[in-house]
Amino acid sequence: MLFVISSATVDAQKRSLPIDTALVSTDEVTIKGQKVPYRVTVGTQPVFGEDGEADASLFFTYYERTDVSNNENRPIFISFNGGPGAGSLWMHLGYTGPKRLKISDEGYPVQPYGVEDNPHSILDVADIVFVNPVNTGFSRIVNDGEPEQFFGVNEDLAYLADWIDTFISRHERWKSPKYLIGESYGTPRVSGLAGQLQGRHWMFLNGVVLVSPTGLGLEPEGPSPRSSVLKMPYYTAAAWYHNQLTPELQNRDLTELLPEVEAFTLDELLPALTRGGFVDENRKAELVKKVARYAGLSEEFVEDYNLAVPSSAFWKELLRDEGFTIGRLDSRYKGIDKTDGGDRYDYPAEYSSWKHSFTPAINHYIQDVLGFKTDLQYYVSGPVRPWNNEGNETGEMLRQAMAENPNLKVMVQSGYYDGATDYFSAKYTMWNIDSSGKMKHRFRFEGYRSGHMMYLRTEDLETSNEHIREFINNSLPEEGAPAKY
Repeated sequence: MLFVISSATVDAQKRSLPIDTALVSTDEVTIKGQKVPYRVTVGTQPVFGEDGEADASLFFTYYERTDVSNNENRPIFISFNGGPGAGSLWMHLGYTGPKRLKISDEGYPVQPYGVEDNPHSILDVADIVFVNPVNTGFSRIVNDGEPEQFFGVNEDLAYLADWIDTFISRHERWKSPKYLIGESYGTPRVSGLAGQLQGRHWMFLNGVVLVSPTGLGLEPEGPSPRSSVLKMPYYTAAAWYHNQLTPELQNRDLTELLPEVEAFTLDELLPALTRGGFVDENRKAELVKKVARYAGLSEEFVEDYNLAVPSSAFWKELLRDEGFTIGRLDSRYKGIDKTDGGDRYDYPAEYSSWKHSFTPAINHYIQDVLGFKTDLQYYVSGPVRPWNNEGNETGEMLRQAMAENPNLKVMVQSGYYDGATDYFSAKYTMWNIDSSGKMKHRFRFEGYRSGHMMYLRTEDLETSNEHIREFINNSLPEEGAPAKY
């Protein structure tokens, strides 16, 4: 009898998340030699449906510097990761926040797991809120909410813009300069949100930061972003890192070598590939030699792929003779496959490493340090499929927002060793957001000697955060300056 009652009690309990709650604590961090006291609010805020009831609840972490007399001139950053389906933990504990997970200087896992102060955080110059979209982190659908309300390019933009509007109102930040920062799929998300917030909520931004951007739904007159041809400079970077180039190229500095490969890609390789099977045979033979030389591959391998080596084959081939594969999102990482044969690796070496270090750290930090207790699983990568990709015009939405808002500037940050959202495609996307060229002075590009999450390398963590500080300074107009052309 006791067993039956006990079992019934357990079965009646359900894992759930409070729909609207906040837990506040204080701390301080030393940034650039200066003590920065701050308040951290960790909690949930509803996504309201058309009937005024909550259809979902988003988990967030909000950092505010507390020794500031007023925040009307203090920037606020709204931070998103990607996937779609990725939690906000990556940039939260890796990049801009006041705490950083414990990893090696190059970004590899170390034990014991945990977090430490981030001396390079941008909290000295801006407040930050890290947002988890539906089914990421601890965010969940509630009540009568349905997946199709949330899981799609434009569905995502609509409910997140409403959520941001509510957040800004609740925390009295309408007067503050506002910025969006997104990584990977977070880049079409924040690009589209720039347009959605401006067009539907009349919330005008000062800046958008695109970290390791996708193609943003753009369809340029030339190749598609992230095509095999545009990855040529990335192939050189990865081969250079692993010492696979000829001595003449290997002995040159990477950033001195890459512009040469970029020019080769645009001026020689791309025109030849447009001719397909009708390219002159002698010319094709010359290009095979050049591609092989720049990519650290054999001529036979390049010829087998008719000059356009797929990235998946490259990740398997580059170190095949040494018995290793290389990572997709960060090609500095090496993996081991069951067999050296084949044209695709068994697993992404970099992502396995990142889950190894980030998952323990975020669960420890949120629950043990900040005290937000829940039995829910923190979704590092949550279930958001099927995802509706139709109607992705996020790049155009960003262009339109920039055209209508003379104060809005954009910075792109990319790692040279990112083989998924490669740095040259990021440049190409940036060039094609505004094909008129009238706003090109409002774009900035920065590259780093690391991969997709360039901030995992300590040297690049410092540099990339400093670039954000510079970007803030350059995007804040003088007091009273009119926003006009």
